[in-house]
Amino acid sequence: MNINNNELKGKTALVTGAAKRIGKEIARVLAQNHVNVIVHYCFSSDDDVEEALTDIKVPGVEIWKFKSDFSNIDNVDIFFEEIRNMIGTVDILINNASIFSSSKLSTLSIKELSNTLTVNSIAPFRLSQHMAKQKHDGCIINILDSRVKRYDLGHAAYQISKNMLYHMTEMMAVEFAPQLRVNGIAPGIILPPDGKDESYIRKLSHRNLFNRSGKQSEITDAVLFLLTNTFVTGEVLFIDGGQNLKGELYE
Repeated sequence: MNINNNELKGKTALVTGAAKRIGKEIARVLAQNHVNVIVHYCFSSDDDVEEALTDIKVPGVEIWKFKSDFSNIDNVDIFFEEIRNMIGTVDILINNASIFSSSKLSTLSIKELSNTLTVNSIAPFRLSQHMAKQKHDGCIINILDSRVKRYDLGHAAYQISKNMLYHMTEMMAVEFAPQLRVNGIAPGIILPPDGKDESYIRKLSHRNLFNRSGKQSEITDAVLFLLTNTFVTGEVLFIDGGQNLKGELYE
């Protein structure tokens, strides 16, 4: 999906976790729509980022890469300051970076919970605060998960962190208006987790109303909609085939 009236042309977007998977696809589609893109990646994506930059590259569009480990919240402040000093104002923030690890509530350690919350919830919040401090009109999109409407028995820390960001999305929309619009996208079954193949998501397809997985293009179409419809804020789009309506636990 491309926006024909060049509404986004020349804007600058920061996409966190953009070296692979959905973050990379969002960055690629933004570049195709003439948005200059700041590609954030962490140390675990060192091997992926150069290929990502090649895939994202579009003639006439600026692409930059910045490495930062969000598990240390102090790094988030340093990271955004470096971007402001080197590039200038950020118009669009896509909070996509997250960690997804197995955990049970009964055995979840405080250390693991704290680390997951820092990366998945607090870092996006802190980046959003920095966006607000710019005193510049812009847009924030938080990449959530359709799990926020249900309970995932096997990924407790991840579940808690995404629920926290889900609720902060509406709070930030109220607090940062009218300067910033803040929305969320909650994907369902789109890609298998790292280390899994397509058979993994085929086994899960019964969880939604269409009995199939979604496509990354359905996520990027939602991103473009939220960026260009200037009368929408505080909303979360569930791109999950109705999975959030089925009412079953994740095992």
